Amino acid sequence: MTRDESQPVVLMDPYTKPRERKVGPRRPKIRHVPQSTELRTRRERQAEKEAIAAERRAIKKAARRHLKQQLLEELEERD
Repeated sequence: MTRDESQPVVLMDPYTKPRERKVGPRRPKIRHVPQSTELRTRRERQAEKEAIAAERRAIKKAARRHLKQQLLEELEERD
């Protein structure tokens, strides 16, 4: 079987699906949210994420203190 010289050589990616044609650098980039709607910078998003995590840690800490105090009160009532 000879190769037709007018056909370009296409390298196959071994991990692509059989009918997947646009692979590698030609692959379309996936964007779930258009960039124009996102007004915050990466640093602003990261700061917001860290603030939420800190708030959750504070809530957990307060809950642990409350449970510890309840436990101590119950132990004192038993005695």
